[in-house]
Amino acid sequence: MEIGFIGLGRMGLNMVKRIVNSGHRVICTARTDSKKNEAEAVGATWASSYEDLVKKLSSPRIVWTMVPSGQTTEEVLKAFTGLLEKGDLLIDGGNSDYRDSIRRTQEISSRHIEFMDVGTSGGIWGLKNGYCLMVGGTKEQVERVKPIFEALAPADGWGHVGQVGSGHYVKMVHNAIEYGMMQAYAEGFELLETSDFQLNLNQIAALWNKGSVVRSWLLELVESMFSEDQHLEGLKGFVDDSGEARWAVEAAISQGVPVPAMALSLFARFSSRKENAFSNRFLAALRNQFGGHLVHKKE
Repeated sequence: MEIGFIGLGRMGLNMVKRIVNSGHRVICTARTDSKKNEAEAVGATWASSYEDLVKKLSSPRIVWTMVPSGQTTEEVLKAFTGLLEKGDLLIDGGNSDYRDSIRRTQEISSRHIEFMDVGTSGGIWGLKNGYCLMVGGTKEQVERVKPIFEALAPADGWGHVGQVGSGHYVKMVHNAIEYGMMQAYAEGFELLETSDFQLNLNQIAALWNKGSVVRSWLLELVESMFSEDQHLEGLKGFVDDSGEARWAVEAAISQGVPVPAMALSLFARFSSRKENAFSNRFLAALRNQFGGHLVHKKE
């Protein structure tokens, strides 16, 4: 099948590669042409503009956006709402606030254009391992896009979770859980690092990945991380947050659900911007391992 794709950042370009490798035609573009040659090298068709992308797609069109959440997503979706036609379908695969997705589907559908939200997890490893896709939309929309979901996800790695907005809601909770898991690992490894035993953290991470109850893919990345720099001395303990845990805590307050681990892990990231604890350097390094997120190096 055929799909338009906007956004070729840390995840977007690898997603295009997986779709093309599955035999589908991809017409793609981005805010700059820095990835043009690489996209064309894997078999995608480059569009010089949003207008050009729409012209190159056969009707009814499917357009997937994978750009930073917030104002950038707002601008891109508005641009395509003005270019697409009745029966075309817009998909937001970025980390948008689910409340924005609910609002956007109302605005976009008023133009007789369809809209879906797809929470996407997999980071920079998605090209090799596939992406976990949390899909919000109608059953008819899901059937229409199913070949693309199957191209992007590993076996059983995508699911229709509910109506529009639910995809980003589920991804929000997923990321808030991730914050809590990472914080627990960070605090535990700081206890190991500051003990009097001169422990080998890389060895312990590898050991825990062999049959222990705390083994996980995140811990496999910890093992890889410590093989490069066990004491993380080259990093600053500045840990950014991309918004999802903030939205999850807001939702928890609205729904009267206690989420102390999620809230405290978010507040720990706030505190990281004022101190350089080992646990914060750990969190910064681990975010870089799975998502390619920016780390702050010591000068």
